Amino acid sequence: MAKVTPTAKKLLLGREIAYLRDRAGLSQSEAAALIEKRQSQFTALESGQASITPGDLRLLLDGLGVTEEQHISALLELRRGNHQRGRWTGIRSLYNEDFRTLVDLEEHCDLIRTVECEVPPGLLQCEAFTRALYSYAHTGPDLDDRVQARLARQAIYHKADPPQAAFVISESALRRQYGPPEVMREQIDYMIGLSTLPNVRLQVLPFKTRVQSASIRDGFVLLRIPSPGVAGPLEFAYTENEAELRYLDDKRTVAILDTAWARLAGAALSFEDSRGFLRAVADEYC
Repeated sequence: MAKVTPTAKKLLLGREIAYLRDRAGLSQSEAAALIEKRQSQFTALESGQASITPGDLRLLLDGLGVTEEQHISALLELRRGNHQRGRWTGIRSLYNEDFRTLVDLEEHCDLIRTVECEVPPGLLQCEAFTRALYSYAHTGPDLDDRVQARLARQAIYHKADPPQAAFVISESALRRQYGPPEVMREQIDYMIGLSTLPNVRLQVLPFKTRVQSASIRDGFVLLRIPSPGVAGPLEFAYTENEAELRYLDDKRTVAILDTAWARLAGAALSFEDSRGFLRAVADEYC
Protein backbone atom coordinates (compact mmCIF):
# COMPACT_ATOMS: atom_id res chain seq x y z
CA MET A 1 0.00 0.00 0.00
CA ALA A 2 1.40 3.42 -1.01
CA LYS A 3 2.32 5.73 1.79
CA VAL A 4 -0.07 8.66 2.25
CA THR A 5 1.34 12.09 3.05
CA PRO A 6 -1.14 13.85 5.36
CA THR A 7 -1.98 17.35 4.19
CA ALA A 8 -2.79 20.17 6.59
CA LYS A 9 -6.42 20.18 5.48
CA LYS A 10 -6.76 16.42 5.97
CA LEU A 11 -5.27 16.76 9.42
CA LEU A 12 -7.61 19.63 10.26
CA LEU A 13 -10.66 17.74 9.04
CA GLY A 14 -9.62 14.58 10.88
CA ARG A 15 -9.09 16.50 14.12
CA GLU A 16 -12.45 18.23 13.77
CA ILE A 17 -14.21 14.90 13.21
CA ALA A 18 -12.47 13.37 16.23
CA TYR A 19 -13.52 16.34 18.36
CA LEU A 20 -17.13 16.15 17.21
CA ARG A 21 -17.24 12.38 17.71
CA ASP A 22 -15.91 12.73 21.24
CA ARG A 23 -18.40 15.52 21.94
CA ALA A 24 -21.21 13.24 20.75
CA GLY A 25 -20.00 10.47 23.07
CA LEU A 26 -19.41 7.94 20.28
CA SER A 27 -16.56 5.48 19.85
CA GLN A 28 -14.71 5.25 16.55
CA SER A 29 -16.55 2.03 15.67
CA GLU A 30 -19.92 3.64 16.43
CA ALA A 31 -19.12 6.69 14.33
CA ALA A 32 -17.80 4.48 11.52
CA ALA A 33 -21.12 2.64 11.47
CA LEU A 34 -22.89 5.91 10.66
CA ILE A 35 -21.27 5.90 7.23
CA GLU A 36 -20.94 2.10 6.90
CA LYS A 37 -17.16 2.08 7.25
CA ARG A 38 -14.80 -0.13 9.23
CA GLN A 39 -13.21 1.25 12.38
CA SER A 40 -9.78 1.05 10.74
CA GLN A 41 -11.00 3.28 7.91
CA PHE A 42 -12.41 5.76 10.41
CA THR A 43 -9.15 5.77 12.35
CA ALA A 44 -7.32 6.63 9.12
CA LEU A 45 -9.80 9.44 8.49
CA GLU A 46 -9.25 10.99 11.92
CA SER A 47 -5.47 10.76 11.56
CA GLY A 48 -5.44 12.52 8.19
CA GLN A 49 -4.53 9.37 6.27
CA ALA A 50 -7.83 8.96 4.40
CA SER A 51 -10.43 11.01 2.57
CA ILE A 52 -14.22 11.07 2.81
CA THR A 53 -16.85 11.76 0.14
CA PRO A 54 -19.09 14.84 0.47
CA GLY A 55 -22.14 12.62 0.95
CA ASP A 56 -20.51 10.57 3.69
CA LEU A 57 -19.26 13.71 5.42
CA ARG A 58 -22.74 15.21 5.49
CA LEU A 59 -24.15 11.91 6.77
CA LEU A 60 -21.49 11.70 9.45
CA LEU A 61 -21.98 15.28 10.61
CA ASP A 62 -25.72 14.72 10.83
CA GLY A 63 -25.11 11.63 12.97
CA LEU A 64 -22.77 13.63 15.19
CA GLY A 65 -25.39 16.28 15.76
CA VAL A 66 -23.86 19.03 13.62
CA THR A 67 -26.68 21.11 12.17
CA GLU A 68 -25.23 24.59 11.66
CA GLU A 69 -24.90 25.05 7.91
CA GLN A 70 -21.92 27.41 8.18
CA HIS A 71 -19.99 24.78 10.15
CA ILE A 72 -20.96 22.06 7.67
CA SER A 73 -19.91 24.24 4.72
CA ALA A 74 -16.52 24.95 6.34
CA LEU A 75 -15.82 21.24 6.77
CA LEU A 76 -16.98 20.45 3.25
CA GLU A 77 -14.53 23.08 2.02
CA LEU A 78 -11.73 21.42 4.01
CA ARG A 79 -12.62 18.13 2.36
CA ARG A 80 -12.76 19.68 -1.09
CA GLY A 81 -9.27 21.11 -0.87
CA ASN A 82 -7.40 18.36 0.93
CA HIS A 83 -6.34 16.10 -1.93
CA GLN A 84 -2.72 15.80 -3.04
CA ARG A 85 -3.18 15.34 -6.77
CA GLY A 86 -0.84 17.67 -8.64
CA ARG A 87 0.65 19.16 -5.48
CA TRP A 88 4.03 17.47 -5.63
CA THR A 89 5.14 18.05 -9.21
CA GLY A 90 8.01 20.06 -10.67
CA ILE A 91 10.59 21.16 -8.09
CA ARG A 92 8.09 20.28 -5.34
CA SER A 93 8.53 16.62 -6.26
CA LEU A 94 12.06 16.85 -4.80
CA TYR A 95 10.69 17.06 -1.25
CA ASN A 96 10.85 13.56 0.16
CA GLU A 97 7.64 11.91 1.33
CA ASP A 98 8.25 12.55 5.02
CA PHE A 99 9.20 16.20 4.50
CA ARG A 100 6.13 17.04 2.39
CA THR A 101 3.94 17.19 5.47
CA LEU A 102 6.11 19.99 6.92
CA VAL A 103 5.99 21.96 3.65
CA ASP A 104 2.20 21.66 3.55
CA LEU A 105 1.83 22.62 7.22
CA GLU A 106 4.05 25.69 6.72
CA GLU A 107 1.75 26.87 3.93
CA HIS A 108 -1.28 26.77 6.24
CA CYS A 109 0.27 28.00 9.50
CA ASP A 110 -0.48 31.27 11.21
CA LEU A 111 2.51 30.81 13.55
CA ILE A 112 5.86 29.05 13.08
CA ARG A 113 8.47 29.05 15.83
CA THR A 114 11.90 27.55 15.19
CA VAL A 115 14.87 26.79 17.43
CA GLU A 116 18.08 25.87 15.61
CA CYS A 117 21.61 25.27 16.78
CA GLU A 118 24.01 24.19 14.05
CA VAL A 119 22.69 25.53 10.73
CA PRO A 120 20.46 28.45 9.73
CA PRO A 121 16.89 27.14 9.29
CA GLY A 122 15.75 26.42 5.74
CA LEU A 123 13.23 29.26 5.94
CA LEU A 124 16.15 31.68 6.47
CA GLN A 125 18.65 30.35 3.94
CA CYS A 126 19.82 32.35 0.94
CA GLU A 127 20.49 30.76 -2.44
CA ALA A 128 24.29 30.77 -2.19
CA PHE A 129 24.26 29.16 1.25
CA THR A 130 21.74 26.50 0.23
CA ARG A 131 23.84 25.72 -2.83
CA ALA A 132 26.95 25.30 -0.67
CA LEU A 133 24.98 23.08 1.72
CA TYR A 134 23.74 20.76 -1.04
CA SER A 135 26.81 20.74 -3.29
CA TYR A 136 28.48 17.91 -1.41
CA ALA A 137 25.83 15.48 -2.67
CA HIS A 138 24.32 17.05 -5.81
CA THR A 139 25.56 18.65 -9.03
CA GLY A 140 24.24 20.27 -12.18
CA PRO A 141 20.49 20.60 -12.81
CA ASP A 142 19.70 18.39 -9.83
CA LEU A 143 21.51 20.81 -7.52
CA ASP A 144 19.76 23.79 -9.12
CA ASP A 145 16.34 22.22 -8.64
CA ARG A 146 16.98 21.29 -5.02
CA VAL A 147 18.13 24.81 -4.23
CA GLN A 148 15.01 26.27 -5.83
CA ALA A 149 12.78 23.79 -3.98
CA ARG A 150 14.17 24.95 -0.66
CA LEU A 151 13.90 28.64 -1.54
CA ALA A 152 10.29 28.13 -2.69
CA ARG A 153 9.26 27.52 0.91
CA GLN A 154 10.00 31.16 1.70
CA ALA A 155 7.08 32.27 -0.49
CA ILE A 156 4.94 32.00 2.64
CA TYR A 157 6.45 35.27 3.89
CA HIS A 158 4.87 37.21 1.05
CA LYS A 159 1.44 35.63 0.57
CA ALA A 160 -1.77 37.54 1.31
CA ASP A 161 -2.09 36.23 4.87
CA PRO A 162 1.46 35.33 5.92
CA PRO A 163 2.30 33.44 9.09
CA GLN A 164 4.16 34.96 11.99
CA ALA A 165 7.60 33.31 11.86
CA ALA A 166 9.86 33.48 14.91
CA PHE A 167 13.38 32.07 15.18
CA VAL A 168 15.88 31.52 17.98
CA ILE A 169 19.22 30.49 16.54
CA SER A 170 22.44 29.66 18.31
CA GLU A 171 25.61 31.59 17.59
CA SER A 172 26.96 28.28 16.35
CA ALA A 173 24.67 28.46 13.30
CA LEU A 174 26.39 31.72 12.35
CA ARG A 175 29.94 30.52 12.81
CA ARG A 176 29.80 26.95 11.47
CA GLN A 177 31.24 27.46 7.97
CA TYR A 178 29.30 25.49 5.38
CA GLY A 179 30.74 27.62 2.62
CA PRO A 180 33.53 30.14 1.94
CA PRO A 181 33.56 33.44 3.89
CA GLU A 182 31.72 35.38 1.19
CA VAL A 183 28.86 32.88 1.26
CA MET A 184 28.65 33.00 5.03
CA ARG A 185 28.51 36.81 4.95
CA GLU A 186 25.80 36.71 2.29
CA GLN A 187 23.83 34.28 4.41
CA ILE A 188 24.00 36.48 7.50
CA ASP A 189 23.11 39.59 5.48
CA TYR A 190 20.15 37.69 4.08
CA MET A 191 18.92 36.84 7.57
CA ILE A 192 19.25 40.48 8.60
CA GLY A 193 17.09 41.44 5.64
CA LEU A 194 14.42 38.85 6.45
CA SER A 195 14.39 39.98 10.09
CA THR A 196 13.08 43.37 8.98
CA LEU A 197 9.89 41.85 7.54
CA PRO A 198 6.90 42.65 9.76
CA ASN A 199 6.01 38.98 10.17
CA VAL A 200 9.54 37.68 10.92
CA ARG A 201 11.19 37.79 14.34
CA LEU A 202 14.79 36.64 14.66
CA GLN A 203 16.75 36.29 17.90
CA VAL A 204 20.31 35.09 18.43
CA LEU A 205 21.43 33.10 21.44
CA PRO A 206 25.13 33.87 22.00
CA PHE A 207 27.55 31.29 23.33
CA LYS A 208 28.09 33.30 26.51
CA THR A 209 24.39 33.28 27.42
CA ARG A 210 23.50 30.70 30.02
CA VAL A 211 20.36 28.70 29.29
CA GLN A 212 18.36 26.29 31.40
CA SER A 213 17.12 24.16 28.52
CA ALA A 214 18.91 21.53 26.45
CA SER A 215 16.47 22.14 23.57
CA ILE A 216 18.83 24.61 21.90
CA ARG A 217 21.14 21.66 21.32
CA ASP A 218 18.58 19.58 19.45
CA GLY A 219 16.38 22.18 17.81
CA PHE A 220 12.69 21.93 16.97
CA VAL A 221 9.85 23.66 15.13
CA LEU A 222 6.45 24.50 16.63
CA LEU A 223 3.63 24.94 14.11
CA ARG A 224 0.11 26.26 14.63
CA ILE A 225 -2.55 25.83 11.97
CA PRO A 226 -5.86 27.66 12.50
CA SER A 227 -9.08 25.68 12.09
CA PRO A 228 -12.37 26.85 10.57
CA GLY A 229 -14.21 24.47 12.89
CA VAL A 230 -14.77 24.26 16.64
CA ALA A 231 -11.90 21.96 17.66
CA GLY A 232 -9.33 24.75 17.82
CA PRO A 233 -6.02 25.03 15.98
CA LEU A 234 -3.73 22.15 15.12
CA GLU A 235 -0.46 22.34 17.04
CA PHE A 236 2.52 20.27 15.99
CA ALA A 237 6.13 19.93 17.04
CA TYR A 238 8.56 18.93 14.30
CA THR A 239 11.98 17.46 15.02
CA GLU A 240 14.59 15.88 12.81
CA ASN A 241 17.96 14.19 12.87
CA GLU A 242 20.03 12.15 10.42
CA ALA A 243 17.83 9.11 10.94
CA GLU A 244 14.26 10.43 11.02
CA LEU A 245 11.75 13.24 10.87
CA ARG A 246 9.05 13.33 13.55
CA TYR A 247 5.70 15.12 13.75
CA LEU A 248 4.45 15.26 17.33
CA ASP A 249 0.93 16.38 18.23
CA ASP A 250 0.81 14.97 21.74
CA LYS A 251 -0.36 17.85 23.92
CA ARG A 252 2.16 17.14 26.68
CA THR A 253 5.10 17.09 24.25
CA VAL A 254 3.98 20.27 22.52
CA ALA A 255 3.52 21.96 25.91
CA ILE A 256 7.03 20.96 27.03
CA LEU A 257 8.56 22.39 23.85
CA ASP A 258 6.39 25.49 24.13
CA THR A 259 7.89 26.08 27.59
CA ALA A 260 11.38 25.47 26.20
CA TRP A 261 10.68 28.01 23.47
CA ALA A 262 9.63 30.62 26.02
CA ARG A 263 12.81 30.08 28.03
CA LEU A 264 15.09 30.27 25.01
CA ALA A 265 13.36 33.32 23.53
CA GLY A 266 13.56 35.00 26.91
CA ALA A 267 17.28 34.27 27.19
CA ALA A 268 18.14 35.27 23.61
CA LEU A 269 19.06 38.78 22.49
CA SER A 270 16.30 41.23 21.64
CA PHE A 271 15.37 41.64 17.97
CA GLU A 272 17.42 44.81 17.53
CA ASP A 273 20.38 43.48 19.52
CA SER A 274 20.24 40.30 17.44
CA ARG A 275 20.55 42.33 14.24
CA GLY A 276 23.55 44.11 15.74
CA PHE A 277 25.11 40.78 16.66
CA LEU A 278 24.49 39.46 13.13
CA ARG A 279 26.15 42.52 11.60
CA ALA A 280 29.19 42.05 13.83
CA VAL A 281 29.58 38.39 12.82
CA ALA A 282 29.06 39.28 9.14
CA ASP A 283 31.91 41.81 9.38
CA GLU A 284 34.21 39.04 10.59
CA TYR A 285 33.71 37.27 7.26
CA CYS A 286 35.11 40.22 5.26
